[in-house]
Amino acid sequence: MLDKDLAELYEVESRRLREQVKRNSTKFPDHFMFRLNETEVELLVSQNAIASKQNLGGSLPYVFTEHGVLQLASVLKSERATQMSIKIIEVFVSLRDFLTDNLNLKLEVDIIKKKLINHDKNIELVFTYLDELMDKQENKIERTKIGYKK
Repeated sequence: MLDKDLAELYEVESRRLREQVKRNSTKFPDHFMFRLNETEVELLVSQNAIASKQNLGGSLPYVFTEHGVLQLASVLKSERATQMSIKIIEVFVSLRDFLTDNLNLKLEVDIIKKKLINHDKNIELVFTYLDELMDKQENKIERTKIGYKK
């Protein structure tokens, strides 16, 4: 999540949020938070994810992961920040569950597809054998019967 969005949720100014992150930089390793570069900001603007660079508060924004959002609540130390962090973490967890469920569903569909393909091959094989048996029946030479004749 972008720092400006988190600042809005936590009801603090973006510069105050950035200030606390800078003061506590050791609490935010790379997998908790990173900063967008100019190219990435340009992409956000060009794809209309944000209206303009001015909406970012005049500097390159920080982007927080699920763990960074949780850590941010401990840095901001306000009741609102704690409540919002809990809600945001719950959203991340439900999103992860949703993606996991969809992945499981996709894997099950793939298993069914493989079974169907295998069944199709087996059915084709059975028809091939039936065709061969029918050809043998047609090509069977009539033998004269040996034994007692009426």
